[in-house]
Amino acid sequence: MSVIEVTDLRKSYGGQVAVRDVSFRVEPGEIFGILGPNGAGKTTTVECIGGLRVPDSGAVSVLGLDPRRDRVELRQRLGVQLQESQLPDRLRVGEALELYASFYRRPAHWRELLDQLGLADKRDTAYKRLSGGQKQRLSIALALIGSPQVAILDELTTGLDPQARRDTWELIEQVRDRGVTILLVTHFMAEAERLCDRLAVIDAGRLVALDSPAGLVARVAPEQRIRFRPSAALDDALLADLPEVTSVTRTGGQVVVAGTGNVLHAVTSVLARHQIIAAELRLEQGSLDDAFVELTGRTLDN
Repeated sequence: MSVIEVTDLRKSYGGQVAVRDVSFRVEPGEIFGILGPNGAGKTTTVECIGGLRVPDSGAVSVLGLDPRRDRVELRQRLGVQLQESQLPDRLRVGEALELYASFYRRPAHWRELLDQLGLADKRDTAYKRLSGGQKQRLSIALALIGSPQVAILDELTTGLDPQARRDTWELIEQVRDRGVTILLVTHFMAEAERLCDRLAVIDAGRLVALDSPAGLVARVAPEQRIRFRPSAALDDALLADLPEVTSVTRTGGQVVVAGTGNVLHAVTSVLARHQIIAAELRLEQGSLDDAFVELTGRTLDN
């Protein structure tokens, strides 16, 4: 049984349609990403899932519960970290966790959570004195304090420096390892590729693709390019005749082989049989950025 089921979800603000008939399912134990540019409808979608907004039409089920009808029960089983989460400046870290723990029937041990998220030494620190990365760690802790089965994390690493972002990614992976299913909203390609088992690509409120990151790339950019400098004379026909190879060209002293499937193994096997070393070997593949441009006709920033 799917943990989250979204069917034909639609939400408008005035005359502006923010989410247009979006459907997808999230399976137990996965990190499911919603990827798209700012204003694509990502946050509205997860707010409807979390029961924070009422959709105009469509159906949403989370853990078999209706976010509107079963709101009280769902809040005991769902953890949410929203994009604009803020706490009072003077509230101390320990006070925040103790307060949030009081909202749940079976809260996690908040002192253990502090240790696990690397905030034990910040227990008595005021919120305003935390760094950006520490505030995000606290946001994760508050989303987990109720021992949820599902966590919604919305644009968790926006505004963080590269190291703090990578540290946060490791934390998210640790959360998944605890058995929590994660719905992750992001507009960072590297974040989506690193963390997500599957991705829903949303643009202008529409679901334009749903697949694993690798599947999305393979769907729109299946060709790979191998560049190398052969250590000895090489007959291009040896490579061109391989079924995985689509073309062989030369640029200066480099051989450039284009192909699909397991083309790297096919090429290196031929070179090894002929005792040719591939110096400066480089494999070029399509990226998630390439897939997004192909699917939407624009870059994520435009």
